[in-house]
Amino acid sequence: MVHRSWLALSLSIAALVSASGSIYEDGTRMLKHRRVSRSSLHHRTPGGLTRRASTKTYKIADNYFGDNFFDGWDFFSQSDPTNGNVNYLAKSDAFSKKLAYVQDNGTVVMKVDDTTWVSSGGNRNSVRISSSKTYTQGLFVLDVQAMPHGCGVWPAWWTVGSSWPTNGEIDILEGVHDQESNQMTLHTSSGCTLDTGLVKLKTSTILSKDCNAAVNSNAGCAFLDSDKSSYGAGLNAAGGGAYAMLWDDDGISIWFFPRSKIPSDIQDLKSRSNATATPSAWGTPKAHWASSSCSTSEFFNSHSIVFDTTLCGDWAGATYSSAGCPGTCADRLKDPANFKDAVWKINSVTVFK
Repeated sequence: MVHRSWLALSLSIAALVSASGSIYEDGTRMLKHRRVSRSSLHHRTPGGLTRRASTKTYKIADNYFGDNFFDGWDFFSQSDPTNGNVNYLAKSDAFSKKLAYVQDNGTVVMKVDDTTWVSSGGNRNSVRISSSKTYTQGLFVLDVQAMPHGCGVWPAWWTVGSSWPTNGEIDILEGVHDQESNQMTLHTSSGCTLDTGLVKLKTSTILSKDCNAAVNSNAGCAFLDSDKSSYGAGLNAAGGGAYAMLWDDDGISIWFFPRSKIPSDIQDLKSRSNATATPSAWGTPKAHWASSSCSTSEFFNSHSIVFDTTLCGDWAGATYSSAGCPGTCADRLKDPANFKDAVWKINSVTVFK
């Protein structure tokens, strides 16, 4: 079983986002994340990227899209490792209940059940999938039209090794409730840290620097994007966008592009089987972890790509009230109308080598 960690918000996400990137007088602010109980984390705001990106051009190795999308994925149907109030469905059940399907136009849909009333203390049906193939290094691109959001909702797109945390975890797209921007995090074994001397980004904030899952309540080493179109309702209103994660010998980098600003080399990848991509031409990434302080060959290996949407649980449940959500998370689970926006709509997932 793969693992997902979590961090509990020490401030409400609503308060964090409304700060719009501002920081306290001492130059710090607090934040969140997953798995054992997450404690408060200090961060600071950086300013441009000192590392010079490789000029390597990448070619498509695997392209998941359209009617054949689900052929390359395994459905996880065990109990949620993050204690969410969900029943993850097997493939046949997810298809028969219309929680996973492909639209006539080729859009891949994965959603939380939004038609069935749930009894008090019960779980709501949802979907979690992992790529059948595993990858060590590469360029991973998600073209997404819409993503889940809403009170009690905790979606993520991430990669993880079979032995956690020894083989590492890379959280590319993640958040809870109606959070307005994306958080990006690494979780590893001991010895991996974020070298802030090499990371000076223009639009993201450093949340935490030690990637070791065994310390700081497994906060990992994280960045928060300031772009309000990078997550949830803001992303969906802009028609979605593209997320790209580059994992190479130099480190790990993550970019986000709203629909109107997706680079030409990664546009419409489901119709371009011979496409090539050159990340060095994309400008400053949203997050970067240099191998000088976190060797990618040592801490990351054989990752599956994962999509999931859990509800309540270790992070969304713990921060439900502080995020300004009404009532309790358990009560919110009952009404299916509360989960009309808990939907992934995916154009493609493309792996370049």
